[in-house]
Amino acid sequence: MSSLGAKTPFENIYSHGFVRVAACTPGVDVARPAFNLDQTATLARAASAQKAALALFPELGLSAYSNEDLFHQDALLDAVESAISQLVHASRELIPVVIVGAPIRAESKLFNSALVIYRGRILGVIPKTYLPNYREFYEKRQFASARHARSNRIMVCNEPVPFGNDLIFEAANLAGFAFHVEICEDLWVPIPPSTYAALAGATVLANLSASDITIGKADYRKLLCASQSAKCIAAYLYSAAGPGESTTDLAWDGHALIYENGDLLAESTRFPKQPGLITADIDLDRLRQDRMRMTSFTDCGAAQREAASPMRRVTFEFEVPPGAVPLERPVERFPYVPSDPAHRDERCAEVYRIQVQGLIKRLEATRIEKVVIGVSGGLDSAQAALVAVGACDQMKLPRANILGYSLPGFGTSRLTQENARELMQALGIGCQEIDIRPSAQQVLKDLGHPFSRGESAYDVTFENVQAGQRASHLFRLANMHQALVVGTSDLSELALGYTTYGVGDHMSHYGVNASVPKTLIQHLIRWLIKTQQFDQRTRTVLERIVNTRISPELVPGASSEPAQRAEAVVGPYELQDFNLYYFSRFGYRPSKVAFLAWKAWGDRLRGAWPDTVPVDQRREYDLATVRKWLEVFIVRFFEFSQFKRSAMPNGPKVGSGGSLSPRSDWRAPSDARAEVWLHELRERCPP
Repeated sequence: MSSLGAKTPFENIYSHGFVRVAACTPGVDVARPAFNLDQTATLARAASAQKAALALFPELGLSAYSNEDLFHQDALLDAVESAISQLVHASRELIPVVIVGAPIRAESKLFNSALVIYRGRILGVIPKTYLPNYREFYEKRQFASARHARSNRIMVCNEPVPFGNDLIFEAANLAGFAFHVEICEDLWVPIPPSTYAALAGATVLANLSASDITIGKADYRKLLCASQSAKCIAAYLYSAAGPGESTTDLAWDGHALIYENGDLLAESTRFPKQPGLITADIDLDRLRQDRMRMTSFTDCGAAQREAASPMRRVTFEFEVPPGAVPLERPVERFPYVPSDPAHRDERCAEVYRIQVQGLIKRLEATRIEKVVIGVSGGLDSAQAALVAVGACDQMKLPRANILGYSLPGFGTSRLTQENARELMQALGIGCQEIDIRPSAQQVLKDLGHPFSRGESAYDVTFENVQAGQRASHLFRLANMHQALVVGTSDLSELALGYTTYGVGDHMSHYGVNASVPKTLIQHLIRWLIKTQQFDQRTRTVLERIVNTRISPELVPGASSEPAQRAEAVVGPYELQDFNLYYFSRFGYRPSKVAFLAWKAWGDRLRGAWPDTVPVDQRREYDLATVRKWLEVFIVRFFEFSQFKRSAMPNGPKVGSGGSLSPRSDWRAPSDARAEVWLHELRERCPP
């Protein structure tokens, strides 16, 4: 955690592990440092107005890149030094660290350099390491490489400053904000200097570039930046020269990019007519957490330290912008479900294939050709049945080998009972019904439960007796038919402990939905409907199932629809799936999860809904509601239900961080307490 603590308002990204960065593409004029300084300062002020912590500019931006042999003219270099001095002075009033390019004289050499300037100081100077000298490039004609530098400090503006390509700049008061700078061609080599910096702890990698434009080059730049950010588990900022560079033999497109761990966060318009900048909010916690989990990254860092010289650290105190700094980064409401329709369809297809393949392998390994499924008429059992159908179809087994059973109890509604019956018939699988009420009544009588004496006592025992009878019937049916029980419980239920332990819906021979959250199951079924993988009759009943209220159906009611609402007990699944994703995938603090949920689910309170959001998904939650259900999640996930997950049956993992199996992504003690998570939330998230 940063040392900001409670001093920074809740609605300030810097108190939640984010840092705002800017990649700038100013106008330049060849050999006119005064003009270039004015352009740079204007964009630096714009980045400051947007409360960015870092502003990156192109290679040799104070002089322009395309000066050729003019770089050896003292008049030009003197003018550049004057511009540097003025920019250092102007930076006293700016919020961001400014990274700007300039030719620097030192050791009787000229270095193509980046200057890191902050609050009236030059924190360091980074010379370019790899100088291109092929095709249109002749940099070795004018510049010396960083490898030719003899000193690790040089004089700039009459002050000694750190000098070298081995510098990491680290904010002492902002955890995880450590950046490294490299220049253009440094990225295009097999082992960029930023690789060593990332292994030494730099989370933000910045590249000042000139990079003239030729056909196809923009896509290659993006590939390089994406790859480097992903391999280094880092943010990567890139700013290329644009308007004003000489077009004697080349052209320039002013391309700016910001990536985070392989994800494109922002990209500029190429060939801009006016100077501009792009910004993005980098999630430092995500980078830190991913590095901590990736033990191979740590091993590689250890190997690098044995083989190379250590990096040098330049520490500074970053002055966090006061007041509210709202998050500008989009936060998906459904992190398990891509918002882009095409990507969503690809995700659903992949998940379905994984589920089907998992079940096929289990059937082949056990030499069993029949499965038993309890079909309730709800989402989870419908998806399990669809997976079983996919497996049997691929294995060339008759669908009649899928033995579907409806097991109505005291709370089963007419709607779900009809849904179950029609789904089994439409799919052409076995369709039988066993009323569990007589056997459940006998168990309740044996226990001396008040319900057996005619009282309306709908307690946990009453509910779990029914769940137990369903599971008992299914397992004995599997024995009788030499079949395998396919489980229906999903990831959301396992996270919240909303399953009956042991001989209940917690147990099966193989759980095909075990790592699929409730929100994704809804979209999986919608995808199967949309892609017409089943006939019209099946699609019609699936539509009804998707639109049926989620309920365990264990308590009687007067309505023809389910009387219970699962979400009244455990909270809205859409919120709890959101919480699960950020706790299990990234290990975020509760206050940050609340901040992100509020951003995702509460921001729309301030504006109109876009047409792309379906009407049935236009729900809103204020911060108080977010916090209420987050507390429920914390208690149920960390304290109440781990013992169930520690004994969960086998099932396929479908996504990164998408499994709670003790044999896969999540290993935790069954007797932990939720105290530290509740305390952090209550301390840092306003009620």
